[in-house]
Amino acid sequence: MEFVRFLAVGLGNTVFGYAVFALLVLAGVAPMPALVLTYVAGIVFNFFTTRRFVFRAAGGLARFARFVAAYAVVYAANVGLYRLAEAAGAGPLAAQAVCLPIVAVFSFLLFKLAVFRGP
Repeated sequence: MEFVRFLAVGLGNTVFGYAVFALLVLAGVAPMPALVLTYVAGIVFNFFTTRRFVFRAAGGLARFARFVAAYAVVYAANVGLYRLAEAAGAGPLAAQAVCLPIVAVFSFLLFKLAVFRGP
């Protein structure tokens, strides 16, 4: 059931993040800085929605710090996948679209096992 809730909340978070990324790229921001800004814009919002609606966990500074650290790992994975897709010939919007499902599953597992596990 958690994964279903994660997908529902993640869909909203993903649409928001991809829209920010697309708007920045279409406005002329280079893809890598746009990706950084997308992640920064989404972290706080995603923490509260994921914590509350997916894992139904208590908050706290330590948990938020773990969430931010997990996001750094997810970001690094996203960059690596993005570069592979780009090297294969995908444009910036298609490359990030290819990354989304892989990053979503990876982030769920990381959040479940490292961020919202226990107190």
